[in-house]
Amino acid sequence: MTTQSHTFGWTYRLGRGASHAWRSYARKEHGAAIWLVEHGIPAGGTRAVVWMLRLLTVGGIAYLSFWLALLLGCLVAFAWTASVGGFDSDERTEWRTGVDGFGLYRGGIRIDIGDPYEEN
Repeated sequence: MTTQSHTFGWTYRLGRGASHAWRSYARKEHGAAIWLVEHGIPAGGTRAVVWMLRLLTVGGIAYLSFWLALLLGCLVAFAWTASVGGFDSDERTEWRTGVDGFGLYRGGIRIDIGDPYEEN
């Protein structure tokens, strides 16, 4: 009889790492609650402090994720605007001599200010 080796994917390892992190956090939280009780805070007050810290942590993560999502949304909007709002291929900007003299033209129209005393 042959034994089969189990190959676990990255999702299994990620879930296992998250489980270890959560258990480590729970142990530290329990140790902090015991430390607070040893230093004279009642058990009900300790529970309130632990829940306030949890809520502050969740609120901080929500605040950070909101600003990151807003930044990502702005970057996507700017990228989309830049890709859509480009110049047409027919309207290249070029230096040439045209109806209004030598200057910078786009689509037959001079776009630089030029010298007002220049002769045409």
